[in-house]
Amino acid sequence: QVQLVESGGGLVQPGGSLRLSCAASGIIFSIYDMGWYRQAPGKQRELVASITSGGSTNYADSVKGRFTISRDKAKNTVYLQMNSLKPEDPAVYYCNARPVVPRLGQYEYWGQGTQVAVSS
Repeated sequence: QVQLVESGGGLVQPGGSLRLSCAASGIIFSIYDMGWYRQAPGKQRELVASITSGGSTNYADSVKGRFTISRDKAKNTVYLQMNSLKPEDPAVYYCNARPVVPRLGQYEYWGQGTQVAVSS
């Protein structure tokens, strides 16, 4: 069974930090691109950061210099280190797994989401 288990969300003060984790199971982790998306109330889901199977990263302009995405092949886990959190960062954050080359039995997967709140 495929699972993307997210953790690390919570409530922090502006300027604080959180580290989100997404543990993947049931997939061949090395052939999936991974990403973090977020969706705030009343807004569309947006890509925050992504990391390819080869380790290349991309970030939304709004989080560049503050967020860092990484992956641990040994643990089949992708992380999102969030520093200098701002009032506009609160949202539900979702982990995403996408096969680089989709094949039979390989699909895109989403985590259940983890809530990030920023409050003074």
